[in-house]
Order: sequence, then structure tokens, then C-alpha cells
Amino acid sequence: MHSNERSPRLTFLFALALLVATDAQAQTTAAPPPAPAAAPEPAPAPDNTLTANIGLFSQYGFRSIAQTGGQPAVQGGFDWAHSSGFYAGTWASNISWLEDFGLYNRSSLEWDFYGGFKHTFPGSEDWSYDVGLYGYYYPGRKNPGVQNANTLEGYGAIAWKWISAKASYSFTNYFGAEPTGQKTDGTWYIDFTANYPFGDSGFTLLSHYGILDVRHDGSGNSKVGYDDWRIGLSYVVPDGLFKSLEIGAYYTGNTANEGFYTDLTGYNTAKDAGIVYVKKTF
Repeated sequence: MHSNERSPRLTFLFALALLVATDAQAQTTAAPPPAPAAAPEPAPAPDNTLTANIGLFSQYGFRSIAQTGGQPAVQGGFDWAHSSGFYAGTWASNISWLEDFGLYNRSSLEWDFYGGFKHTFPGSEDWSYDVGLYGYYYPGRKNPGVQNANTLEGYGAIAWKWISAKASYSFTNYFGAEPTGQKTDGTWYIDFTANYPFGDSGFTLLSHYGILDVRHDGSGNSKVGYDDWRIGLSYVVPDGLFKSLEIGAYYTGNTANEGFYTDLTGYNTAKDAGIVYVKKTF
């Protein structure tokens, strides 16, 4: 008699306990997972950056004037940049023009040194400016009565993304030129450049227009100043074994006077030229 009376109570208590356990299990299952750990902060950019580059060109053209008589050139340099915007570097290439024109009797190297400050304008990541000094040094032996070809220029540039305008001013004779017997310090070179990248394809359209205004310029066969232009295409390998390798080609021309720019071998260093190159930055 007692056993039959307790059975419904036990059944009720067991069912209630099972319901509570099931509800607790459901609440535990529905609880959200713990929040993932916060991603680590990216490492700060280094204050100092050092890069190097080396390239092989079918010929060396400076402001569209051949420096190697139409022959190949090996070029390379080092660049240091600080996070503040200051930078400096050096660059070198083989040349032949000083000997080809009979100016030096032993000279096959151009060795450049430069430094300046480059930064974006306040409140804008697209606009930037760049000011500095650039020195062209030609070790070798001059022939008697020849002016030194070493040249020092100051420059200032302003850029928006891939478009830039740059003005260079010569503090010395312009590469030793004195077409009228007067010094050519104070010569200007204005450079307009647009290198348009095609998205993330690695291809870039290269274009340039320059104006050389030589102080105390000559006339006729002695005229030094001219306008020049360049158009081409480059490709940078994005990854793999040849990552950062740049391959390019461009065509360049000018309005330079053939008489002044024809060397003693009869080669017109100002003639239009197609140039191909391969370059690697480390």
C-alpha cells in the first residue's frame, strides 16, 4: 500500500530532474563560443631602409642622348631612405661619350651621388613633394683645354599618384658645355612624367616629356637645348623565383641639333632610339 502511493511521486520527481538536466544541457549547447584572441599588432615599419638595384640596358640614354654610343650598359646603385623622408643614394653606369667626343682620353664611368627629402603633403596621401641635390661625377683624364664634365644639379618635384613634374637647375657648367664660350651654369631641365600602372597586373605605361633650356645656348650646329620625349611599357614579376624583376622597353626621341650631338666617330647620339632593359631591385 505504501509502495503504490510513493511511485507516482518518484516518477514525477524523476521527470522533473530529467527536464531540468535537459534544459541545462540545451542552454550550455546554445552558449556562444568564446571570442577569438585579438590579432597581434603589425610590426612597425623600420626607420631605415636600404635597397639595391642592378640593370642591363641595350644602351644608356640620358635625357634621350646616348651615353654609350648605341652599345649596351650595365647600371646599378644603392639607396637609403629614412622614415622621416630623408634619403641618399649612389648609382653608376658605363659610358663612352667623353672619349667618343674627344673630351677625355680615359673615361668609361659615370658615378652619381644624390640626396634629398621626400614626403607627402599634410592631409593627403596622393600628393607629394621631393627636393634634393644630384651630382654627376666622371673619373678620368681630360684632354688639354677641355672643361670638366662633372655637374651638380638641384631639383624640386611635385607629384600626384603616378604623375610628376620636376625641375632641375645646374649649379655648374652643364656637363662641360660652353657653346658660346660662356659658362652654362644656370641651365634648367623640366621633366614631366606619367607612369600609369594597370591595376595589379604588374604592367606600367611609361611616358615622359622634357625641356632642356641651356643658359648661353648656341645656335645652328652649336645649339645645345632641345625637347625630348619617351613612351614605353614595363612589367614587374610579382612573385616566384624572379620576384621584383622589371622588364621594359621604350622608344625615345628629341628635337636636338644633330651637329652638336654627333661624336668624332660620326655617330649621332641624339637620334631616336628603341631601348630594352631588365632590372632587379633587392
